Amino acid sequence: MERRPFDQLGLSPDILRAVAKLGFEEASPIQTAVIPVALSGRDLVGQSATGSGKTAAFAIPAIERVDAQLKAAQALILCPTRELAVQVAEETGRLAFFRRGIREVPIYGGQSYDRQFRALEAGAQIVIGTPGRVLDHLARGTLRLDALRTVVLDEADRMLDMGFREDIERILAAAPASRQLLCFSATMPRPIQELIQRFSRDPAWVRIDAVALQAPRVEQTYVEVDRRSKLEALTRLIDVHDFRFGIIFCGTKVMVDDLDEHLHARGYAVDRLHGDLSQAQRDRVMARFRERKFEFLVATDVAARGLDVDELEVVFNFDLPNDAEDYTHRIGRTGRAGRKGRAFTFVSGREIYRLQAMMRAARLDLHRGRVPSLDEVEEARTNVFFERIRATLEARDFKPHDRMIDRLLDQGYASTDICSALIHLLRAGAAPELAAPARGNISPKGGSPEAGTEPPAAGAKPVRSPAVAVAPEPAEAPEPAPAEAAERPARTGREPGMTTLFLNVGRKQLVQVADVVGKIAGVTRLPAGVVGVIDLHQRHILVDVAEEHAELILRKLTGVRMKGVALAPVRATPEQGGTGAG
Repeated sequence: MERRPFDQLGLSPDILRAVAKLGFEEASPIQTAVIPVALSGRDLVGQSATGSGKTAAFAIPAIERVDAQLKAAQALILCPTRELAVQVAEETGRLAFFRRGIREVPIYGGQSYDRQFRALEAGAQIVIGTPGRVLDHLARGTLRLDALRTVVLDEADRMLDMGFREDIERILAAAPASRQLLCFSATMPRPIQELIQRFSRDPAWVRIDAVALQAPRVEQTYVEVDRRSKLEALTRLIDVHDFRFGIIFCGTKVMVDDLDEHLHARGYAVDRLHGDLSQAQRDRVMARFRERKFEFLVATDVAARGLDVDELEVVFNFDLPNDAEDYTHRIGRTGRAGRKGRAFTFVSGREIYRLQAMMRAARLDLHRGRVPSLDEVEEARTNVFFERIRATLEARDFKPHDRMIDRLLDQGYASTDICSALIHLLRAGAAPELAAPARGNISPKGGSPEAGTEPPAAGAKPVRSPAVAVAPEPAEAPEPAPAEAAERPARTGREPGMTTLFLNVGRKQLVQVADVVGKIAGVTRLPAGVVGVIDLHQRHILVDVAEEHAELILRKLTGVRMKGVALAPVRATPEQGGTGAG
């Protein structure tokens, strides 16, 4: 089915700006087929499954046909439920963002009349409502249809199933004869056909067949999560299941860039793919992804169309796809060649209704899941680390350090304490020279490992920990009070060519070493090697960085939020623990 860029559909600059702001790259099949016809003013009947992305297909032409100077209802969109009415109103508002003077209002039962009265009296041009409440306003005289140019029936078959046929006929009879009628329905039973025959004039017919097929080898899960908590849910699922190779799909280019930065800040090896990248850049990213130079590809549907990557462990739908076809294409990228794959879909708020509609229309088999708790995440990390130690012991794939161990034993330390201290150092990232290659050894954009680091053996799963030198403070040493901070001597032992930066966050904000390394790597795209020793304090952090990149890091970090705090990095003074360039 044909898909075209929005700028080829004859849209105004304001609508194109809104589409670009939302980050959409090209129109879906239903949008490609409907928008040009609807813009011409011709009546239209669209047959497509619920969740096919048709809201923009009728909302965009309705907005384009509105006269912003005329403060009267010019477009009426009828929906079967209040949830769908609110969803359509929200999307219409986003699409009309740059059309000055245009206002939309949802009207439905269960909401205060006063709010609806005020919006209609103020001259809202686009009215989205349920048939019962629309008729109520017509009877009260608070909604007039004299200036109506477009009527949209969204999910007409559902409205008739719910008993709204007479209401719809009365509304259409009250509308001007010259108005345009756009009717969308997943099925075309006889009552719908009779309605179309009676109230439309030579309509164009557009049919988008659902081609979604089940992916039997993919275990599909959906998770209801607040939009602001999606990132936390994503990282917990990755860590609990110890996924190491997958694709994360986002709905827009803006979201891809944002998620790519946040995942870098948390120490994950990711790269991005969307329509703003040149073909050469896309090819380079995909070549490195197939070679497993990084773990997760964050992509839009358009950029990822036609991808052929073997052995994907998981697909995440960070944003809900437009339709069942896109959903099936996404999840079909895992579970290939007889392997079992996993797919997780995040839904926020009223998106659950869209997902349920897609599940019904395409017979998708999803079961509900939940976000793992922090205790479950920590237990999973511990189990992975334990298995790596056990496997290394069984394979005897390590260099003996008898001399060092004997020295510690001679000094009276128990063997169990020695092992515990080593595990503590390894898991804290304070002894990278003893640890196996870690996430941090992969450069921020999936480049080659740092010099002197051997790549992991085939099939090995490295521990997620930052491979940077950390200067841990003694546990018994309390954080000095502000008055004592001035007496702290300058730090010593810093590597040549490094300088110290002061960050205005610390342990009080629950910042960890990985957060600092990941944030610097994520916003600067510099390799992990530019970061040196990191001192975590209660209210601030001292971090050594390469002098040649210091100004760039200062500039890029300024204003960026870490743990909810806007960063204001500066070069550390001697009183704060800095010594300038090495």
